[in-house]
Amino acid sequence: MHGNDDIDLIARVVAQQDSAAYGELVRRHQSQVRNFLRKLCRDRELADDLAQDSFLHAWEKLHTYAGHGSFIGWLLKVAYTTFLQSKRKSSRYDDILEKMGHLAEAGGSTSTVESVELSDLDRFLAVLTEEERAVMILSYACGLSHREIGDAAEMPIGTVKSIIFRGKQKIRDSFEIEGHQHG
Repeated sequence: MHGNDDIDLIARVVAQQDSAAYGELVRRHQSQVRNFLRKLCRDRELADDLAQDSFLHAWEKLHTYAGHGSFIGWLLKVAYTTFLQSKRKSSRYDDILEKMGHLAEAGGSTSTVESVELSDLDRFLAVLTEEERAVMILSYACGLSHREIGDAAEMPIGTVKSIIFRGKQKIRDSFEIEGHQHG
């Protein structure tokens, strides 16, 4: 994808505080960061705010990116940390999750939470713990490798694999899905 180009831009930002180079990094990666946060917190407005905060934090911490692993993996780690910090400050997130959990338990009614219809994905994710949900989104929606997820969530690869296995099992059990799914 943008691998080497990203490294060149990052070097310009770190060495010269080049805001144009950083603007290009944001342009390249903002939709993936925003989509990750939207799936994670399921509140479009909050996700967009968190994405902006994430890019501000990334600007401040860019000098800590050592070039190990993908830049998007590092960026998603910053976004996930930003999400966790905001969650601690807000009970609104817990209220939304609780409502979504009740809707999921109701068997997929067409009700809405904050005027957003629950997709199958939302119903599936609602049965998972926050940690399971984050790992599943990083894996399936963002396409990160187990190693990149481990880096982003600061956990061993074996833990990532077991969380994915457990999450898939919970979804199968909760929605009575038979058989083996690919992946």
